[in-house]
Amino acid sequence: MPQTKSNRKEVVAALLWKEGRFLICQRPIGKARAGQWEIVGGKEEEGESLEEALVRECREEIGVTVVVDEPYMAVEYDYPDIPVHLTLFQAHLAEGEPRSMEQNPLAWITPEELSNYSFCPADIPIVARMKNDFCKN
Repeated sequence: MPQTKSNRKEVVAALLWKEGRFLICQRPIGKARAGQWEIVGGKEEEGESLEEALVRECREEIGVTVVVDEPYMAVEYDYPDIPVHLTLFQAHLAEGEPRSMEQNPLAWITPEELSNYSFCPADIPIVARMKNDFCKN
């Protein structure tokens, strides 16, 4: 039976740009999809808006304050352990320099470098759109 949005976990991510590069992080060992790359973010908690969740997650995961701008793309994906509704927002740094709070690597990459990383399955449609929107042909 297909999942509906009402039983999907809301997940948010921030498309943060700096000097023509955007930020990605590698999932830590011990978590689902360990070793795969994703765009920085996390899960919404009870009572939060998506924007509030993204601000909190960026503070907790990479030690920065972000300003959330407009949504870039939303994706639904059914992982074996959790069905998700992922919303990627354009965002920008308001305070701080990103650093890993969970000892997982961070990388600032260009859109042309997207193919060099193994992304989590829910991020694959986003990666495809980013290649189309941002890669120089």
